Amino acid sequence: MRISEYWRLMDDEFGAGYSRVLSSSLVLAGVGGRTADQALAAGVEPRKVWLAVGDVQDVPAERRLGRDIAPRRD
Repeated sequence: MRISEYWRLMDDEFGAGYSRVLSSSLVLAGVGGRTADQALAAGVEPRKVWLAVGDVQDVPAERRLGRDIAPRRD
């Protein structure tokens, strides 16, 4: 997972503004007691950070991979 995908998942789940607040302030035991921003800056894989956020925020399993996006019909 790329960091851009991490942010897409965060924004989809929590909204663009609140996702930034969570990422910068929520301490996650799953990534060494750091915030998501700190973990990403330290090189922790974005997927691991996303899953740690999902655990703490009780994101349902069916939304852990993001929202379903209908295929384009051209």
